[in-house]
Amino acid sequence: MTELRPVRVEDLDVLVAWKTDPEAGGEFQWVGYASTRDFRDKVANDDLFSDEYGALAVADGDTLCGDVSWHRVQTGPTKDSFCWNIGILLVPAQRGKGHGHRAQRLLADYLFDHTPVERVEADTDITNIAEQKSLEKAGFTREGVLRRRQWRQGQWRDVVIYSKLRGE
Repeated sequence: MTELRPVRVEDLDVLVAWKTDPEAGGEFQWVGYASTRDFRDKVANDDLFSDEYGALAVADGDTLCGDVSWHRVQTGPTKDSFCWNIGILLVPAQRGKGHGHRAQRLLADYLFDHTPVERVEADTDITNIAEQKSLEKAGFTREGVLRRRQWRQGQWRDVVIYSKLRGE
């Protein structure tokens, strides 16, 4: 059964390997090599939760499946005008088992339960059909296409944006 839990220090080697391996990241998550020091430091210092961001592990019992994260997106001129933008990374062996939509639904519920936010959003590459289906299955609504929103693999890419509102 898919569950969310805090990222543990013992998860670091596995999570960092996924984040630095082009095959693990896959066609839609791999954005190039980058330092993992910040992520390691945040886990080691219990700093994965703030008013600006957060991350949780996705697990199935004792099996680490990946992680979910969120960051604050300012949506208007006042400090209260913001939403959370969420993301997910699943290890290749755990993809296609339903963990994605369940983890994203659990994360949206968690954010609505523990923050005053009215909107949780996610975006994905326009060609990432599996993630689009996952977001829809998690209760997110497709809103439209954001043209040339993301630089990945040597070119600007269009993304599809989804949202879930409190109470949906």
